[in-house]
Amino acid sequence: MTISSPTNGSIAFLFPGQGSQAIGMSKDLAEQYPIARETFEEADEALGYKLSQACFEGPEDQLRLTEITQPAILTASVAAWRVVNENGLTPRFVAGHSLGEYSAHVAAGTLSFADAVRTVRHRGKYMQEAVPVGVGTMAAILGMEFDKVAEVCRDASQGEVCEPANINSPEQIVISGHTAAVERATKLADERGAKRAKVLQVSAPFHCSLMKPAQDRLAIDLSSITFSKPAAGVVCNVDAALLEDGDRSRDALIRQVTGSVKWEQSMRLLIGQGVDTFVEIGPGRVLCGLMRQIDRSQKCLNVADEASLQKTLEQIALKA
Repeated sequence: MTISSPTNGSIAFLFPGQGSQAIGMSKDLAEQYPIARETFEEADEALGYKLSQACFEGPEDQLRLTEITQPAILTASVAAWRVVNENGLTPRFVAGHSLGEYSAHVAAGTLSFADAVRTVRHRGKYMQEAVPVGVGTMAAILGMEFDKVAEVCRDASQGEVCEPANINSPEQIVISGHTAAVERATKLADERGAKRAKVLQVSAPFHCSLMKPAQDRLAIDLSSITFSKPAAGVVCNVDAALLEDGDRSRDALIRQVTGSVKWEQSMRLLIGQGVDTFVEIGPGRVLCGLMRQIDRSQKCLNVADEASLQKTLEQIALKA
């Protein structure tokens, strides 16, 4: 099915970040659509190894390595987006969660796919190397308002780093920092009325000031890459604001490494812009789950494989 209208002003594409990876992601799209298969081949060539094999076959422990996970999710997402684009569906806005912001920029034409896939491989490596294993961690705080979470972080820091990292929804905020400080924060959050506070199994304390060494290294890489004017409005994580030029896009990707992911604010910005249909493109349905927590009245579809592609195209055709 092909959508007759190439652009719909009320549609936004959302791209997932790290944690959405799964063995086999976008495999059936690559088997059925030449454009998706070519995307994986382009990634293999740009990286100099068979990323496609890691995506389609695993093993899982390899796919979980941050410097493989990040280009893998980007490639699976871009493959799915290119198939959607071939079917005539073009959004007015795009946004991506953390790593997913690179997918969003590829979709908007800000970045070439080859530059993006090489950059996120380095981004993953730099993030992993920024903090020794065990020194930092992250935790999810559920059912607690942002101001109270921020206060918990301040009280738990005791001279260490403990900061809000992902403001995902009114129900879910992830914090990041030194392991001991994050553990103190989870105890404080429990005592102060959070529904739940749980330390996460992550490889590094992302989106906090401990990532400054990674940010500095990434800034050098991004300074050598061409950024074009986005063809669609890109909402950046770090400011929850629309980007309309290449230089601001580059700066936002640099600051994003240590900055909070303002996902809830980004989604509310898009709703305020008149978006009423969100399409999560790439593996998983994490972002659709967050949208239910942010605003249950919003329609959130997804494209991860052939079945979800056809279902989404049918839903949008009915809407049109």
